[in-house]
Amino acid sequence: MNKFQGTGVALVTPFNTDGSVDYNGLKNLINHLVEGGIDYLVSLGTTGETATMTKEEKKKVWAYTAEINNNRLPLVAGIGGNNTLAVADDIKNFENNGYSAILSVSPYYNKPSQEGIYQHYKYLAEVSPLDIILYNVPGRTMSNMTPDTTCRLAHDFKNIIATKEASGSFDQFNQIMRDKPADFLLISGDDPITLPMIALGASGIISVVGNALPRQFSDMVRQCLEGDFKAATPAHLSLVEFTRLAFAEGNPAGIKAALKHLSICGDTVRLPLVKASSGLEQSIIKEIEKLSQLV
Repeated sequence: MNKFQGTGVALVTPFNTDGSVDYNGLKNLINHLVEGGIDYLVSLGTTGETATMTKEEKKKVWAYTAEINNNRLPLVAGIGGNNTLAVADDIKNFENNGYSAILSVSPYYNKPSQEGIYQHYKYLAEVSPLDIILYNVPGRTMSNMTPDTTCRLAHDFKNIIATKEASGSFDQFNQIMRDKPADFLLISGDDPITLPMIALGASGIISVVGNALPRQFSDMVRQCLEGDFKAATPAHLSLVEFTRLAFAEGNPAGIKAALKHLSICGDTVRLPLVKASSGLEQSIIKEIEKLSQLV
C-alpha cells in the first residue's frame, strides 16, 4: 500500500474541439505528471468526466493510459456508480493490466442507508480482482458514508485498503484515524486541506490541482509526509488562490483552462459542463504566472 502514499492525481480526460478523446493531449498530461514527481495516477475518476463517456471510450482510455505510463507509476482505475450489479460487472470485466487498484465512489442519487452502502461495497469487494479504494464525496453523492461504515468495511475486507475522503469533516477524519486498521489508508480528497489532513495522519492526496502543478503540489505533500510542516506551509499557502480559482466554476473546467495555458491539452469539456469563463481563465493564467516565479 506504500504505492498509494503521497500525491495521486485524478487525471482529466482531454477532448478535441469536436468532443472526441484527445489521446495526444492525454499522452502529454501523463508525461507532464510523471516528470513532475507525482506518485500515482487515477484514470477516469470524477475529474475525468466519466459520466459523459461511453464504455468503449473508457476501455480505450484505460488501455492507452497504461500504455503511455509504461509501468512508471502505479495506476488506479475509477469504476463506480449507483447500480451495484452493473458496477460489479464492470469490475469483473475490467482489463486490469498495469492497474493496482480501483477507486469506487459511494453510490449517488439513490441515497442508500449506511447498511446499503456497506452491502454495496461488500458485493464489490467479493468480486474485485484488485484492491478497492473507497470514495466518500457527499457534495456530489448527497449521501455521506460515516466513519463507522468506513471502518467496518476496512476491518471486514482486506482488499478494501483505503478511503478517499472528501467530506471536509475533520470530526469524521478523526474518527476514521482512531478506529481504522493500522494499514488502512486515509487519503485526502480535497486539495485545500491536504496539509492538515496529513498532519492528522492521512497518507496523502488524490489531487485535481496536481494536473497542472505536479511539482509544486507533490513537493509540498512530500515535505508534509516527512514531518516538515514548517517547510511545507509556504507552498501550501501559495497554492490557496490557484486552488480556489480552479474550482470556482466547477471541475474540471478550471483545471483544463490551466492545462490549455500550459500547452498540455485543450480546455474542451462535455455538456452539461462548459468551459471556464474568459474572466476566470485570465485569473487562472495570472495565478500560474505568479506561481512560476516562486519555483
